[in-house]
Amino acid sequence: MHTWEREIIRELAKERLEISRLPIMEERAKLWTKHNDLQGERPMIFFEPWTIADVGFFYNHIKCETPMAARLERLLGGGLVNHKMIDDDRVVTSDFVCKFDVSLLPFNMPIKKEQSTDGLGFHIVEQIKSLEDTSIIAPSNIKIDLESSKEWFDFVQDAIGDILQVRHGMDALYAPLTNEIVHRMGMENMYMEMYDNPDGFHYMMDSLSNDYVAYFRRLEAAGAIVANNKNDYLAQGSWGFCSDLPNVANTASECWGYMDSQETVSISPDMFHEFFFPYYKKVADNFGLLSYGCCEAVHSFWDKSLSKFENLRKISISPWCDERFMGEKLAGSNVIYQRKPSPNFIGVDVELNEDGFREHIRATLNAAKGCKLEISFRDVYNLSGRLNKPRRAVEITREEIENNWQV
Repeated sequence: MHTWEREIIRELAKERLEISRLPIMEERAKLWTKHNDLQGERPMIFFEPWTIADVGFFYNHIKCETPMAARLERLLGGGLVNHKMIDDDRVVTSDFVCKFDVSLLPFNMPIKKEQSTDGLGFHIVEQIKSLEDTSIIAPSNIKIDLESSKEWFDFVQDAIGDILQVRHGMDALYAPLTNEIVHRMGMENMYMEMYDNPDGFHYMMDSLSNDYVAYFRRLEAAGAIVANNKNDYLAQGSWGFCSDLPNVANTASECWGYMDSQETVSISPDMFHEFFFPYYKKVADNFGLLSYGCCEAVHSFWDKSLSKFENLRKISISPWCDERFMGEKLAGSNVIYQRKPSPNFIGVDVELNEDGFREHIRATLNAAKGCKLEISFRDVYNLSGRLNKPRRAVEITREEIENNWQV
């Protein structure tokens, strides 16, 4: 790391420390903890900023050149975006989390993609076209690289350890089963193989779910499981603060886990329950608490399947979900209603349609009466140069909560 890079990084660390000492940060941490413990005082709000590419939106221009310095700069700067640009409920803390270098590669089969546009679109190269011969389902490759994990930890400690508390940490344990399947065989093949080769399909799902369970056991044995009940990311726009999980963890059963199944949106509840839910539940049973769902409409599978997760603590209510139906189901329950508003108001419309957006948020507040509500803004890629739209959307959301929220 160059001397000038070190100066940039240390200034960011000092800024983070200063912001972490603001009284509002301690207050927000307490509110998140109460919220995730089902004792919340109000709906929590978080806006995911890292998909926004507009020039001038802090912090998407990295100055450092060497790889590890650039990585640290990106992580430090990214952690300040919400405070400086949005003012939602994200907490800035005086620690810095170093994650372990671990992963699971399903069936030891790297994903193959072909870029189909100059944007985000891509084509999946199908590697599993039929399950008539299940020998293609190889054991997954588990990577636990403690040496590179220590190298990263030592680098961060040397750079900013005298400013911020550097600690080992991890996001929610993540097992996206159907996402992994689709990225190896494509959507059409996945749907057809359930019909053409149901036994082979069950074999594939059973193998992948067993591999994830084995992965968690390997992480535990390697000492690569740590508590994620503080300022730890759960995926899908949420944070891990809670007291229902221990502050020191050695097993997956003491931690948050996350799963979703966007790829099964067109499958009937019966087929989901037969071909997918048993394997999801096998994996989810390893977690202390489960956060579930991305953009899929979870209402279709709620009664028959998803409601059967004993450790489910929060579930995604996406723009494609029947939010009234889920509000009725979750009212008075131990499951948090994690609403994801439509990104169109902020990311598609050039100007924020404030009246339409207020109506949109008001509909959620009405649908979620009696629920523990959380609002997570996601999938905003373009602000059309109107960099204040995220902040204004959060302001309006807070106003509507103040005027219309009823527990």
